[in-house]
Amino acid sequence: MLDGAIPSPNIWHHTATYELENRAADPHGLILDAMHSVTDWAGRDLLDLGCGTGFHLPLWAGTAQRVVGIEPHPDLVGLARRRTRRLENVTVMSGLAEAIPLPDASVDVAQARWAYFFGPGCEPGLAELDRVVRRGGTAFVIDNDARRSTFGGWFRRGYPMIDPDEVERFWSTHGWTRLAVDMGWRFETRADLESVVRIEFTPALADELLAAHEGTDVDYAVNVWWRRF
Repeated sequence: MLDGAIPSPNIWHHTATYELENRAADPHGLILDAMHSVTDWAGRDLLDLGCGTGFHLPLWAGTAQRVVGIEPHPDLVGLARRRTRRLENVTVMSGLAEAIPLPDASVDVAQARWAYFFGPGCEPGLAELDRVVRRGGTAFVIDNDARRSTFGGWFRRGYPMIDPDEVERFWSTHGWTRLAVDMGWRFETRADLESVVRIEFTPALADELLAAHEGTDVDYAVNVWWRRF
């Protein structure tokens, strides 16, 4: 793995289970709708930072001219490359958000979804976005809104060190705009939901959360932060 990479406790260690989480997230495509309300990437160059196994790369490749996925974990890079091996307009590269292996002004749209850009401390990555995104381009950061929804309450309990008000101040101060999206989780089975909750929280907290929650759906709010360059 690359020096300086920040380990991800879920996808790095529980790749197959995180695939279930990706499939369950945003069943109605509301994040995509929010992004489309800001800009379009059809015929343009798109960067997916922290692309993981490449789950979203085929989606971008359907309309974008060129798609580049950047991921620091070598095993995930390999999975993303296999996933997109038949897509001629997709390239997956090993790299860090704070050292993007692309030339200056080389992409029109960038997105980072639950990857690296979690508020204070991500300034080096923001500087890299400023370098690689062309003037007139747009960047998106998708992350949890800990102030709303059932999952937001779970997140506050699991990660009390993260102050959602401080996170919002950070993005607003840096010139980003927030779109609030109630995306939801929808799992095919209760077992899938339980397995995902157990990779996101400590065993004791996961037991408490699951005991108090019925069914296979969870209301889940996120923030789609965006900025024009």
